[in-house]
Amino acid sequence: MALGVSYNGGAFEGWQSQLSGRTVQDQLERALALFSALDKVTTLCAGRTDSGVHGLMQVVHFDTPLQRTEIAWMRGTNRYLPDTVAVQWARPVPRAFHARGSARSRRYAYVLLASPVRPSVDTGQVGWVFRPLDLHAMRAAAEMLVGEHDFTSFRASSCQALSPVKQMLKVNIHQRGAYWRFEFEASAFLHHMIRNIMGCLIAIGTGSQPVGWMAEVLAARSRDAAAPTFSPNGLYFLGPVYDPQWNLPTETPAFDWLP
Repeated sequence: MALGVSYNGGAFEGWQSQLSGRTVQDQLERALALFSALDKVTTLCAGRTDSGVHGLMQVVHFDTPLQRTEIAWMRGTNRYLPDTVAVQWARPVPRAFHARGSARSRRYAYVLLASPVRPSVDTGQVGWVFRPLDLHAMRAAAEMLVGEHDFTSFRASSCQALSPVKQMLKVNIHQRGAYWRFEFEASAFLHHMIRNIMGCLIAIGTGSQPVGWMAEVLAARSRDAAAPTFSPNGLYFLGPVYDPQWNLPTETPAFDWLP
């Protein structure tokens, strides 16, 4: 079975299971076990997220001997999940499907509030910068990231990826009032890669660094060359992109809510 899962990551220690049990994966596997009356259900996800990072459509798969309808898997599992986590859809998939291995690319969005006043009602759901931003400067800098590059400068020291070389397919930046939405799609992402890129984009957008600095950071292949890691609060995993043959949804209703 494959599931599409959304969650508010603010209260969790990231996606991946931990001894504390306070992760999204721990909560989901517990709910699946309770619903299916099995001792253990093990899930594999499309992409792990850090503490504080949200998910609009995390995709997982798991093997099960049970025969249940799609709506039963969705509603039955949600019965045992906390309010901040919800299964959005369920689909039977062939054994050849793998939530991570079958993904062609992965998508993230970062939502940023640019305002003299810090967030209030949306605290934890958006990043924040108190200075005005230059759209054209940030778009020009973001364009330098598109293509296949060594992204070592944007890689956390704890990153376990075998290679820092990834293909950035696109970066889109839009403004809606005081809110900014940065969208990224790549073959895969390194640990903290987007948050480190955001730190650099904001430095350029606020005028602290020139546009050409982004190319210098990329070419340096050194984490010390880039800006500090930005807050996880406004980061959302939009989900993986699969070939049409798998017949899986590409969005959830939360896509329409996100600024």
